[in-house]
Amino acid sequence: MVKSTGTYQGDFNCQLMHGPSGQQIDTDAPKDNHGRGLAFSPTDLFCASLGSCMVTTMAIAAKNRLGFDLTGAKWEVTKEMSADAPRRIVRITTQIWLPIPKTKDPEGVLERAGLACPVKRSLSAEIETPIVFNWAE
Repeated sequence: MVKSTGTYQGDFNCQLMHGPSGQQIDTDAPKDNHGRGLAFSPTDLFCASLGSCMVTTMAIAAKNRLGFDLTGAKWEVTKEMSADAPRRIVRITTQIWLPIPKTKDPEGVLERAGLACPVKRSLSAEIETPIVFNWAE
């Protein structure tokens, strides 16, 4: 079990602390929802976690099951919010760029690992999650 804590700083800004490491992250309400947009919004952080979790899970599979490293892998997530109430995330589009050709993973171990990451498995089925894997040539 991992514990984190947070403190509301005022002006729609929060400071979060990761218990085990002591690392801090600030969040700020987005400009389109009464904030200044000075940091990740909570929903930005939520969506960024999907890309990070997918690539981390893929890197673990690459090392443990395929015997190579995924250093240099990159991702991009694009968050779309609902146009109607209640305000919510309706779509997270993810692209992942892998620094290896698909021929190094002919059985699809990495894509399956990414799609089975804990964050992806925890998302509501109501959130659309198109994902594109881009392999090196």
